[in-house]
Amino acid sequence: MKTKRSVWPVYLIAAGLLAGCASSAHIEKDDNTDFTRYRTFAWDNSKEDNGHRNDLAEQKIKAAVGQELKDHAGWREVKNHPDLILSYDVLVERSEKESSSPRYSTPFSRLVYNPYTRRYATIWYPSEFMGYERARYPVQEGTVTVTMIDADTDKMVWQGWTTGEIDSRHMTSKEVNSAVRSIFKKFDVAKR
Repeated sequence: MKTKRSVWPVYLIAAGLLAGCASSAHIEKDDNTDFTRYRTFAWDNSKEDNGHRNDLAEQKIKAAVGQELKDHAGWREVKNHPDLILSYDVLVERSEKESSSPRYSTPFSRLVYNPYTRRYATIWYPSEFMGYERARYPVQEGTVTVTMIDADTDKMVWQGWTTGEIDSRHMTSKEVNSAVRSIFKKFDVAKR
């Protein structure tokens, strides 16, 4: 039984670290809209009409959002007469992060002669806090935004977005899924 108790702190620390790494999401919604009346959605195809390729990243985002809507609200995607029109936007830009790390002086000792006892004594000087060293380094940040528009009124009723650090100029499938999951954790409007 003792080994099970000693494992719990490890799980708690791991959960705290994972929660700290997750990107925060933000949402805006129309408080006057009754989201329980929505059952279907379709994607805005205006990007494709303007010569935008239907590339792999677009498929990944649409699949991730569609799965979240199905899981959280039971909504389904349709081609004709949807209740909501969905659109997304992905922005990848360069940014700078600042890190700060504490700096301490080097501890040292000094040998001192005491004339009264005629002995040498060592005096220890511990390290002291001297401030923070700040450094800036370049990063890539990706922002994913999902917007819902009422198909009958053309009014935006919900928007969610999140920004997080990414590893390259393009967002990977893992980063897209993580961003979409982060956004839809706050999607409480369709819960019954």
